[in-house]
Amino acid sequence: MHALASRRHLLVQAGTGTGKSWAYLVPALLAAGRGKGRVVVATSTLALQAQLVSHDLPRLADAATAALGRRPTWALLKGRHNYLCRHRIATPGDDAGAGDALWQEAPPGVRSGLETQVIRLRTWAEETATGDRDDLDPGVSDRAWRAVSVTARECLGATRCPQGAECFSEAARRAAREADIVVTNHALLAIDAADRPGTLPEHAAVIIDEGHDFVDRVTGALTAEISAATVAAAAATARVAGGDIADLESAGRALSGALDAAPVGRLASGVPRSMADALLLVATAARSAARSVAPATPGESTTRVQAARATLSELEEVAIRLTGHEVAPTAADAAGAIDGSMTGAADTARTAAVNDEPASTAADQSRPGADVLWVEESESRGRSLHGAPLSVARMLAERVLSDRTVIMTSATLAPGGRFDVLARRVGLPVGGEDERPWDSLDAGSPFDYGRQGILYIAAHLPPPGRDEHPQVLHAEIEALVTAAGGATLGLFSSRRAAVAATEILRKRTSIPVLCQGDDTAAALVRRFAKDDATCLFGTLGLWQGVDVPGAACRLVLIDRIPFPRPDDPLTSARSEAVDAAGGSGFAAISVNHAATLLAQGAGRLIRRVDDRGVVAVLDSRLLSRRYGAVLIRAMPPMWRTTDTGVVTEALRRLSAGAVAG
Repeated sequence: MHALASRRHLLVQAGTGTGKSWAYLVPALLAAGRGKGRVVVATSTLALQAQLVSHDLPRLADAATAALGRRPTWALLKGRHNYLCRHRIATPGDDAGAGDALWQEAPPGVRSGLETQVIRLRTWAEETATGDRDDLDPGVSDRAWRAVSVTARECLGATRCPQGAECFSEAARRAAREADIVVTNHALLAIDAADRPGTLPEHAAVIIDEGHDFVDRVTGALTAEISAATVAAAAATARVAGGDIADLESAGRALSGALDAAPVGRLASGVPRSMADALLLVATAARSAARSVAPATPGESTTRVQAARATLSELEEVAIRLTGHEVAPTAADAAGAIDGSMTGAADTARTAAVNDEPASTAADQSRPGADVLWVEESESRGRSLHGAPLSVARMLAERVLSDRTVIMTSATLAPGGRFDVLARRVGLPVGGEDERPWDSLDAGSPFDYGRQGILYIAAHLPPPGRDEHPQVLHAEIEALVTAAGGATLGLFSSRRAAVAATEILRKRTSIPVLCQGDDTAAALVRRFAKDDATCLFGTLGLWQGVDVPGAACRLVLIDRIPFPRPDDPLTSARSEAVDAAGGSGFAAISVNHAATLLAQGAGRLIRRVDDRGVVAVLDSRLLSRRYGAVLIRAMPPMWRTTDTGVVTEALRRLSAGAVAG
């Protein structure tokens, strides 16, 4: 309440069980209900959004009604593509039109399945009150959903669309404009700040829950990607709408050749000149194809035309943005790599980009630049070029923090008690406390970790990377899981490691082991929670957000310290930037990343005051390396041991108690 009243930003670390959501929702409801301005609550996960909207807000609104003299209101707001588009469904021939590219993407024999899903979506459109994809159970494939939804760029707009009065997305936006509290996600908050102001209604304050994830989510929302497949899909959409795509197809081939010639990984010196020219060719061809798309005739789908133009416009923006800032390509440099007949088009695109002539490019200046560029390769999509901002701090400082109160909270907001690390990443000035426009608070935890949990560090194991490591690691996992009688959440550094451990346990024991990828994460967690003899092994998707209290989770296994991959483009670029400024990139980036994930992973164990169990870190570096002390301080303060006999006996007692109970 003080932060909202004083308009000072606030960073709050509060452990599991402290009631974070009620602690921020109560003052938010009272402030907004008394006319102090709307409050936006942004979260990282769908699970927390559902909890806030379906459970916490209804109960707290009832309680606040007497104090306010009216019942405060709230709304859930998502991006447009999360809602059914009535116009796209209702327009005759539109499914076939928008679906032409859809069917081309589908493997042989899959089209009938897609058609079945689209037919089901048509029926659901007449039954649903929200049109929200997350309300559809069971769900449908991404391909099927694309046939009945539109992006913000593809949308005709409420005033132009014949179905505007009945639009699900517009209904959600109207509700948000009238609500006291708006619940949304980190990505939509980033898009509102950097790309499309007005996406969210006017608001006086922002509460960012799961704040440890915020910078990465914002960075992800502002990351651009392009590939030959992207260009081909845009060309298919334009062709269906009657556009001239010859130049775009040629530009796509040029881009494909440039990507094939480039090294996979980070492009530390910017994009190669041949690739820069290919990107500029794509930009020019996309703009030309958009101009050639014929206006819809009476009775024809306006959505098809709008979708084609929007797709091509976005392709143009991305292509120009990804040309890089350190390259000044010329047509001569690209000779032999690009079709010579298109050299003039490349010169035209380059001149336009330099002069900021395209309106789309000028609008893009509000976004952070694509400072970090890299090439990825996958079996399904081939090679693609990605670009992300090195930092989003300046954008957040100017567009989120400057004119409204921001409150950030998480159980792991400040691993080791250092709030300044996150403050810098989100654009808050770090100086003397008297000079800061923000306050911080560590609310602690209601749990007695020293009595409820054991932190076991397998100091006898060889460090990861040694030849004998997999064998002794699997033997250790088997011994611990057997002692626990199942009830194990295994958090692994890679999918390969999770699968290998799963296969070993399935061969050597009769304990049921679920592995991430066997089913949806939500379904696997439900099965894990129902049977305390079952194990669940997986990767980063399980390190946070899994809430399984009680005997079903007696042991949390962490196979190794979760450092980011050293060849990760963003990690390496950020580390180099810290090193260049005189700091330690490894300590500031990699160790901090690992500390946050370790704190999140260890936090899966104790979820209630009566929970008991073990967190086992099977990486001896936690004790043998200097940075280990920093990582241990970031984890809950459990009783610590390196004695395998002590911990296996404790697990046997817990297992016996669970069986007896």
